[in-house]
Amino acid sequence: MNEISMPQYLLLPALICVLSLIVIIYKKKKIIAKSNMNLFIAILAFLSLYLCIVGNSLFYNIYYQWNLNKYDLNKDGMFVGNEINENQKIALQKLASDTGRNFSFIIGLIFSFIISFFLYIMLSIRTKLEKRFGKT
Repeated sequence: MNEISMPQYLLLPALICVLSLIVIIYKKKKIIAKSNMNLFIAILAFLSLYLCIVGNSLFYNIYYQWNLNKYDLNKDGMFVGNEINENQKIALQKLASDTGRNFSFIIGLIFSFIISFFLYIMLSIRTKLEKRFGKT
């Protein structure tokens, strides 16, 4: 089996999220001054959720590759003879046939957007109610 490789379609979004979170937190005062706190919280929630979803998929992809590599006893990249057993077949199937993990960068984008959109709406409603009735 090959060395453990990082899937680019999961690694790139995870790196972009981490860098975006660092920039947003570092420039918090400038962002809040130009927009509002509710938008800042919604963007922070979006990036955090997306990072969790894609990071989880990246972690499991690496783990399943590592688990499959344990069965390649002579490290030639092929499974032959006594390397092929029931556990190796299960490990191979876990790595090769998980569509959800492979499309998590798209599904995570949609899910994170929906959650952060509703969070923004709820925070905006709360802010308007506080302005109208005062803080309690």
